Amino acid sequence: MALAYDYKDVHVLPTLQGRGEPVTALFRMGVTMAFAKDEEIYGQDEDADLIYRVLEGAVRTTRVTADGRRQIGDFYLAGDIFGLETGPAHRFAAEAVRDSVILVIRATVLRTSGEDMQRLGWEATRRELERAQEHVLLLGRKTACERVASFLKGLSDKSGGARVVDLPMGRQDMADYLGLTIETVSRMLSQLQSERIVSFCATRQFQVVNSESLARLADQAQ
Repeated sequence: MALAYDYKDVHVLPTLQGRGEPVTALFRMGVTMAFAKDEEIYGQDEDADLIYRVLEGAVRTTRVTADGRRQIGDFYLAGDIFGLETGPAHRFAAEAVRDSVILVIRATVLRTSGEDMQRLGWEATRRELERAQEHVLLLGRKTACERVASFLKGLSDKSGGARVVDLPMGRQDMADYLGLTIETVSRMLSQLQSERIVSFCATRQFQVVNSESLARLADQAQ
């Protein structure tokens, strides 16, 4: 069950292009809610009248096809805004990958709260379009190994150069996002580790051992 409560750690969150004041203003306009692991945040085809920002944890967006297969649209980590839509309804559902804290804001806020907030909305929309384009390229042009390498590099880049990178999602989530089987994902991870490109220090944590090789694999089809 989602719970609402006050959240104080505004200063620890990433901002969009350094726009600290507009991001901080979001906290005065929304409510923070806690979601348990695998709990639904919003459903597929529900009205898109709210916008969300990850404060803690991780979120995946998913869509179930008519034949029952699941496609993951994207993953969102602390600081990311999600739930933006071009139409009136959410095309994907959103679920907490792990226990998460989410800021929930009415979509009208970004349209009616001044120029800075509108720019924040446009910046979030631009990023969402870029993510969608990168995902299409990943699925359409890259080999299995290149897809997994791209995924790990993206997490490493977002960590800001952390020595140990968190991997909040499981192998099945990775497979559904990358358009691969879970067996292929596991095999590619083992291959990257055996080639000393990455090293797994735990099931959900890894280190980049050879950043040049990882980048070369990730960027090969671009």
